Amino acid sequence: MENLHNKQKDLSIIGLYGDWAAESLAKRTLSLSFRNKEWTDLEAWRKAARERLTDRLAIPDLGGMPQVTINKEYTYDGLTIRELSWQLPYGRRTEAILLKPQQVKGKLPGILAFHDHNADKYFGKQKITKTGDRQHPLMAAHQQTCYGGWAWANEIAKRGYVVLAPDAFPFESRRVMTEDVPEHLRKGLNDTNPEEAGNIIKYNEWAAEHEHVMAKSLFSAGTTWPGVFFAEDRKALDILCAMEEVDPERIGCGGLSGGGMRTVFMGGLDPRISCAVCVGFMTTWNDLIRYKSFTHTWMTYVPLLPNELDFPEILGLRTPLPTMVLNDIDDELYTLAEMKQADRILSEVFHKAGAGDRYQCSFYPGPHKFDTQMQSDAFGWFDKWLK
Repeated sequence: MENLHNKQKDLSIIGLYGDWAAESLAKRTLSLSFRNKEWTDLEAWRKAARERLTDRLAIPDLGGMPQVTINKEYTYDGLTIRELSWQLPYGRRTEAILLKPQQVKGKLPGILAFHDHNADKYFGKQKITKTGDRQHPLMAAHQQTCYGGWAWANEIAKRGYVVLAPDAFPFESRRVMTEDVPEHLRKGLNDTNPEEAGNIIKYNEWAAEHEHVMAKSLFSAGTTWPGVFFAEDRKALDILCAMEEVDPERIGCGGLSGGGMRTVFMGGLDPRISCAVCVGFMTTWNDLIRYKSFTHTWMTYVPLLPNELDFPEILGLRTPLPTMVLNDIDDELYTLAEMKQADRILSEVFHKAGAGDRYQCSFYPGPHKFDTQMQSDAFGWFDKWLK
């Protein structure tokens, strides 16, 4: 039975084509990897690699700074909370939650807080925030399962940060409404009684299937899903940095899972991110080729980039800026061996740049999560570099 189990574990998700695909990639020289001996100038490498990554992402142009509307402002649990919204050139208005400690004067460091994916596009920013004692039961359960019962955006705001938690494309305020697609694609769904749990579950099932449609359409439009993510997250970063109570020289970003993936691209590409914490989203292309692409969404992939950079090296583009990666040993989204390989890759990049002390990676027992111990360690990392 043990031999059978080992054979099953080694099987590729694409059958006999798995070894061929992975070995084909392994034979290529990752032309923009800082680990290559020919790259000795950190700035020259970063400039070339960022330009290529930007080209591969095909990031859409969202124009200038959008006008931000404060829809509501109130206090809760020691925090001043603003419900914000802004209009991008396409889709419905983007909504966001801003949290900051009450009665604090002067400019504070800022955190761009990324919510997770969790196969739940009905909710976005609500996954990591709490704006009152009454909370949707699904969100209370989600925070208990994934975040140890904490709304982590609130918790770090209490430590003296201005925190902006926007909805990502296409979650919550940015989600695809069934009324906006042809009737033959709606599967009988409508947008009435949206807060009822049964309707939310049905919507999320529909949205999971619709992801294939969205990805194909984005590729056909000459862009990529990570490119759209990055464009919208960068606009949120513009908004955060422009706030009068924020010190734009002390900005961090972080998040779990899909939020960790967004951290990889935002942290790797935008130098305004002084400190980054990626949680539950770090592995290698090899892991996705052979074993784990089926556990991930279309939101991860950048065509042709694996010829030039391994996945961890996207985040490594921020070297030597402070960078933390938090992994769960029993995370079902990755193999442990490739999570450890990703750690070795990032460690090699930072050490070659003479910045080994600016990179930290930890492994925690348990499944995919960002629990209270992990949050405590992440918050301590932000405090160390942003305060």
